Amino acid sequence: MKILHSIKNNIPNAITCLNLFSGAMACVYALKGNNLYGEFTGYEIAFAFIVIAAAFDFCDGLVARMLNTVSSIGKELDSLSDCVSFGLAPAMLVYTLMEEFNPGSACNYLAFLIAIFGALRLAKFNVDTTQTVSFKGMPIPANAIFWIGYVNFSLERGAVDHEIYLLIALMCYFMVSSIPMFSFKMKDFGIKNNWHRYALVASTIAFVGFFGITGLFYAVTAYIFLSLIKK
Repeated sequence: MKILHSIKNNIPNAITCLNLFSGAMACVYALKGNNLYGEFTGYEIAFAFIVIAAAFDFCDGLVARMLNTVSSIGKELDSLSDCVSFGLAPAMLVYTLMEEFNPGSACNYLAFLIAIFGALRLAKFNVDTTQTVSFKGMPIPANAIFWIGYVNFSLERGAVDHEIYLLIALMCYFMVSSIPMFSFKMKDFGIKNNWHRYALVASTIAFVGFFGITGLFYAVTAYIFLSLIKK
């Protein structure tokens, strides 16, 4: 019975570790950029692993609550995994992108501010007990999704402009700011209390349907805009 109890308690942690593994794989393929692996580039495989990591990140907490196995170790493991999957992995995507279009520039290392501020974001979240149904600052998975869309946008147009430095600064600021950002934890399904959530879902479907992967860039921008409006 003790073995079964131990297995039950560690199921959510195992899912979290799959999040971490997916993030690590995203880092590996992010550095391979335009190298082809069958029909897919390293960029595209890295995109996929970040999305898979996000799916595991959603499931581990859900399973922990279902099994009543929420623990402080699980919370810390989740943050450490998120730091890799949604902080370091997108930073490496952006670094590889900048190296491709501006090779050898010292400014390319500014991409790793995304990982640094992502870690700061997670540290602030862990010690703040008020972020239960909403967020203060942008959640780090949204940061990763934003950069997937932007990197794909830059690859499609075949250029990276100086705007990227402004975007890095803005995303780093949003992660550690105290700006209220809504979550998808809903008390009911009514339009009055959830119009911003439904608007985000609808706009995300529209953006991705029209722009493909690049639509994720616009979807996260819409998330920030809707959060500011709600505030």
